[in-house]
Amino acid sequence: MCAGCIVGLGILVPCLVAGLRETRETPQLNSTMVPSSSAGSHSYRHFYTGVSNPSPDVPGFTAVGYVDDQQILHYDSERQREEPRGDWVQGAVDPDFWDTETGSLRGWQGGFESNLVTLRYRYNQTRGSHTLQFMYGCEVGEDGGTGGYMQFGYDGGDFISYDLGARTWVAGTTQARVTQRRWNEDRILLQLTRSYLEETCVAWLRRYLQHGEAARQSKHPVAEVSHRPLSRDGRTALCCRVHGFYPRDVAVVWLKNGEAQPQETRSSWVLPSGDGTYQTWATIEIDPSSNHDYSCRVEHVSLGAALRVSWDKGRNKSNLMLIVGTVIGVIMLVIAGVGAAVHWRRCALH
Repeated sequence: MCAGCIVGLGILVPCLVAGLRETRETPQLNSTMVPSSSAGSHSYRHFYTGVSNPSPDVPGFTAVGYVDDQQILHYDSERQREEPRGDWVQGAVDPDFWDTETGSLRGWQGGFESNLVTLRYRYNQTRGSHTLQFMYGCEVGEDGGTGGYMQFGYDGGDFISYDLGARTWVAGTTQARVTQRRWNEDRILLQLTRSYLEETCVAWLRRYLQHGEAARQSKHPVAEVSHRPLSRDGRTALCCRVHGFYPRDVAVVWLKNGEAQPQETRSSWVLPSGDGTYQTWATIEIDPSSNHDYSCRVEHVSLGAALRVSWDKGRNKSNLMLIVGTVIGVIMLVIAGVGAAVHWRRCALH
């Protein structure tokens, strides 16, 4: 980053790209930089967002970074400190990384505040809440090919973007034409933008992948089964929560008497847990009075054999008896209390 280098989108100086994240030194590319399990495509993306009217729930400026769908970095104007998301991220950067990036992002924060004012005049706006976004990133495809993008958006629409193929900035709206002309006349800015997207960004993506793969190799899933009564027809929903696994691909299905029930199993999305692993849920509706046995089956690359966790019907019955017993006990106490009150009143009258 280049702290304080943004003065206004119309007069952005070349250090916009020179100051992009992790440009202090490009990691050396060699065969060890690419994880051995790097099948498929991978991406490295950043999103900066600034709002003109911040609120307690929406900071004035926020910056986040992702490797694939895992968030690895976070900064906002409330805490004013860049922080890692996931312990494995620490091993991919130098010890002074967070201090340096924090200082740079504070500069971007101030730049976004100024740019929001500039854009309000550019669009002839006098009131209302407005949003400025900056998005950039790169990807490595399954065939080893690379690509990248860099663009600004304002109030949900395109403002200006970089065409990596043509190596020029392209205005997305009439108000961005002056910015397009100035940035395309700056040969240093064009060179730095291309170099970042084609080289530096890709190198950092591979660096993060290397450390991420080493830290998250084949994490075993943990499965937990729970139940809750439904309001209709006395039925019960069984829920199987599977979490803590890596890589992402997983298969979860409910079994009835050992037979898979794919049609009756309702599965959720596989979502990142925030620590480099993933989580998901699978549910099924049953008649709790039936004599069928239900279990949750999990298949994952980290497991030698499928993981099975059974639903304990006895525990469900004991919980039900406990609830019924508690209710009966409360009713008896109420009856006893009413009886005591009546007896006390009779004694008082006599």
